[in-house]
Amino acid sequence: MVRAAVLPAVGSPLEITDIELPEPGPGQVRVRLAAAGVCHSDLSLSNGTMRVPTPCVLGHEGAGTVVSVGEGVTHVAVGDGVVLNWAPSCGSCRHCRIGEVWLCANALAGAASVYARTADGAELHPGLNVAAFAEESVVGANCVLPVPDGVPLTDAALLGCAVLTGYGAIHHSARVRAGESVVVFGVGGVGLATLQSARIAGASTIIAVDVSPEKEELARQAGATEYVVASDTTAKQIRALTGGQGADVAIECVGRAATIRTAWESTRRGGRTTVVGIGGKDQQVTFNALEIFHWGRTLSGCVYGNSDPSRDLPVLADHVRAGRLDLGGLVTARIGLAGIPAAFDDMLAGRGGRALVVF
Repeated sequence: MVRAAVLPAVGSPLEITDIELPEPGPGQVRVRLAAAGVCHSDLSLSNGTMRVPTPCVLGHEGAGTVVSVGEGVTHVAVGDGVVLNWAPSCGSCRHCRIGEVWLCANALAGAASVYARTADGAELHPGLNVAAFAEESVVGANCVLPVPDGVPLTDAALLGCAVLTGYGAIHHSARVRAGESVVVFGVGGVGLATLQSARIAGASTIIAVDVSPEKEELARQAGATEYVVASDTTAKQIRALTGGQGADVAIECVGRAATIRTAWESTRRGGRTTVVGIGGKDQQVTFNALEIFHWGRTLSGCVYGNSDPSRDLPVLADHVRAGRLDLGGLVTARIGLAGIPAAFDDMLAGRGGRALVVF
């Protein structure tokens, strides 16, 4: 029996309770969690913006230590530190075959499985495959990657989602070049990782935008050279900060129609806007045909930073070891399992960066 944060049904409060985990079967790994990040996607799953089978254990950004392995598992062993990969590539679908592993058609197949039971025998699903809001989890072997040397195990949890997403948005989706200007909308965990990644890419002007004035210092520590409190004049302010032209690149980490539209308007003619935030179906963004032609801007979605974790984790580890990437700088609260509901409230209110559950 291990303690876990269980979502009984969409819209229901989380329940901190004991669950029963089986021993790992063939091709599975049991992991004792060191830490798990509380991501906005977990909130979106709990309130129904995105759907997963329930009851379930959420949490998809985590790292821990292997405590046992099933038959056929050879790439990790008992005692190894691992990062959880909530969207593993199947290697055989069309997207995987052409190298778009972040769009794998079967990445979330495991979320429908039954991986554990409550103390009274009710079946539990593993949220986004890995069920990191628990002291231990049993996951598919393809859902774990060795923690790179030189990365503290607790901090490594952040590599599993926030950092891969923010880094990938800059380097894989928007493909920011040295000297370009970048504006980042939303200074949460992913936004902070995006700001750090823009600095690593050599962006010249880096503008952070958020509804909260209190986040300015946090944003500047992450690499922002300018800070704008969101308002009806945000796009105008960004143009003023970029020589009247607009930013070369905008990264939207909020997932709201109005913010996506403002991000697009904040870029220069021919600029690029990458949408990382996950919005609901009711968030409709509109454009007219003439402005699309005239401005020549690009608007693109971005899933998991368009990242390949097996390729990108060693690169991120190099940045961590060199001091260019500060994982601890993303964390504004270290909590226990019981603190997750309050962390959800903070996200809804726009407070803080990443909350990290430490076991």
